[in-house]
Amino acid sequence: MEKLIITLSMLGNVPTKATNPTTPVTPVEIADTLEGCRELGVSVAHLHARDDQERPTHAREAFGAILDEIKRRGINVITQLSTGARGGENTIECRGQMLDLACEMGSLATGSSNFPNAVNSNSPDLIRALAEKMRDNNVKPEVEVFDVAMIDNARYLIKQGILIPPVHFNLVMNVPGSIRGTPKNLMHMVESLPRGSTWTVSGIGRSQVRMLGMAMLLGGHVRTGLEDVLEYEPGVRATNRRLVERVVKMAEALGREIATPDEAREILGLTAGGKDSRHPEGAAS
Repeated sequence: MEKLIITLSMLGNVPTKATNPTTPVTPVEIADTLEGCRELGVSVAHLHARDDQERPTHAREAFGAILDEIKRRGINVITQLSTGARGGENTIECRGQMLDLACEMGSLATGSSNFPNAVNSNSPDLIRALAEKMRDNNVKPEVEVFDVAMIDNARYLIKQGILIPPVHFNLVMNVPGSIRGTPKNLMHMVESLPRGSTWTVSGIGRSQVRMLGMAMLLGGHVRTGLEDVLEYEPGVRATNRRLVERVVKMAEALGREIATPDEAREILGLTAGGKDSRHPEGAAS
């Protein structure tokens, strides 16, 4: 079984310092959190940015400042930038403005879905434009799927030559309004993936422990952090560090050795230029 890749999504679009004082919102705070969690075993940083009022933003300069701080400190981690729908207008000019920065990966939702109080809107034209900009800048997409139909659309995009296999997926389980985080649903999602894909699981809220445990047992990879979990246990605020520590303990108990950033790059097929090296021809069933 492959070594386990741990992704940290330390911020997302929802937490604020008012709801959780440990929420990292500035480039320095983000790098501080990442530095500590990298030592625990995190190899991928899923990054969001905030403006001066802590509002989600896709501003190129905001992402640039985060990447510069990570680089300045010499933190060896795979940087993955979010192009999610909550950070601004649903245009390529807004959502994809940061994809020419020096990052290795970017998130790419392959369909629309519901959040508790908003629509996660991703039109076919926007999906294609984001995928093409990632390809042109040697940024590997992490395909974010909130339902099974998004996997089917990813297959269609592979056939169209828009996504280049093997594709890496993040299976987002238990967002209210999207697919529930149950063992049966996760098995169906995994079995629906194109052959040769790599995959990570995000378990939202109280589904996290069972969804991430299943991912480890099935040979997949895992994501944790305040974007996905606000409470460590009922009535107890989560912190990024405690969430990562719990994932590490689970991996040890289940016999999954943790991948270093360089080992994660090999598993994901990342090279210095961001191109896939593991399966040059790709393989989609």
